[in-house]
Amino acid sequence: EHLHIVVNAACKDADFAHMKDALSQTHDLEMLEDRALLALQGPAAAAVMARHAPDSAGLLFMNAADIDVAGIPCYVSRSGYTGEDGFEISVSAGSAEDLARTLLAEEAVEPIGLGARDSLRLEAGLCLYGHDIDTETTPVEAGLVWAIGKRRREAADFPGAATILQQIADGPARKRVGILPEGRAPAREGTEIVDGAGNSIGTVTSGGFAPTVDGPIAMGYVAREHAVPGTEISLIVRDKPRPAAVAKLPFVKPNYFRG
Repeated sequence: EHLHIVVNAACKDADFAHMKDALSQTHDLEMLEDRALLALQGPAAAAVMARHAPDSAGLLFMNAADIDVAGIPCYVSRSGYTGEDGFEISVSAGSAEDLARTLLAEEAVEPIGLGARDSLRLEAGLCLYGHDIDTETTPVEAGLVWAIGKRRREAADFPGAATILQQIADGPARKRVGILPEGRAPAREGTEIVDGAGNSIGTVTSGGFAPTVDGPIAMGYVAREHAVPGTEISLIVRDKPRPAAVAKLPFVKPNYFRG
């Protein structure tokens, strides 16, 4: 009878406006302003959740259910944006602090910020909106064609369908790739990518030091002919070309729980 949608916070106003325009004649759009979202992520997440919410053990990756966590009614999904097993817990705003403190009382749980999330999602090859994808990027360029179902492709009834379907058939002019810089210096967002002759072929969209890889990694877009893993490239850092290579994504294999 309903669809529960958690939108990207940076895009929520535009997303809600688009859905309201498209669905106003047939559906009601209710925004839940009194919710908070906690993410419990990592190899110990399942064991911690099982102690406070035994029913969570039955969830598989991308499954969700209404579950009490430490006696607090929550909507729990086995998902996250770190590449690890874990849970995203939707809870009433008034109960969020109590739930967070209960989880933090566990020896295996530590608080982290978005910096840690960012390094982990980069290792897992996951896009960050406003950086690796935006309104000027197609799912084909970004390697996200899996998000467009067969029925939608056949119906071609979604925004940008003509361009996207043509790129699926013919290939895009540029592609998102992983990048492994040599040495220890990371290449940050906006770094220019050049080929062996010094010609500009793309731009880094995310980059930093990867703790699991123990070295710098990056993602960016390059012209299609330079997108093959192993292709030697250079990154212009402080006006100097630094050697790097195109790498296959992800840098670290995700550990999602699929049963």
